[in-house]
Amino acid sequence: RSLNLTDEEKETLKGFFLLTSKPVIYACNIAEQEITDYSLNEYVTQVEEYAKQEGSQVIVLSARIEEELAQLSEDEAEMFKEELGLKNSGLSKLIIASYSLLGLISFLTAGEQEVRAWTITKGMSAPQAAGKIHTDFERGFIKAEVVAYDELMKLGGYIKAKEAGRVRQEGKTYVVKDGDVILFKFNV
Repeated sequence: RSLNLTDEEKETLKGFFLLTSKPVIYACNIAEQEITDYSLNEYVTQVEEYAKQEGSQVIVLSARIEEELAQLSEDEAEMFKEELGLKNSGLSKLIIASYSLLGLISFLTAGEQEVRAWTITKGMSAPQAAGKIHTDFERGFIKAEVVAYDELMKLGGYIKAKEAGRVRQEGKTYVVKDGDVILFKFNV
């Protein structure tokens, strides 16, 4: 991780699947009372300095707080985080950092019976994303109706987003973005 290798050297080592060549996220577990200000925690400082040298990320969390959050309802968990002065849980921060590190994003599909998130590699085209659902979707891809999740929620649903002209028709070259809500049109 800390070696400055040329592209040729990286390609040569790729076949060895070296664990030390994989990117890393360091997770620091701290006491509950330190969660809003861990700047005086010498161990976190040491890990942050080490991670900085190799270009890695550090996520600071309290396993005890995470355990408590896991046992609460969604509303209670939000109130608890607010009381502690936390915007996101440590688990959420770790998941977001992991997705970023691995170059992953999520898009959503929604029907009458279910809403589902699909994980894909960043940079995938709409047909490739459709193929993650079913290979027939990719093979017979015609177009994708796309709206951003935030916009969909702000407008109050798919029908209202469509009426407001916010649902876009995208073709085979469209690159899926994180948080897209997509309805695939296909013919096989």
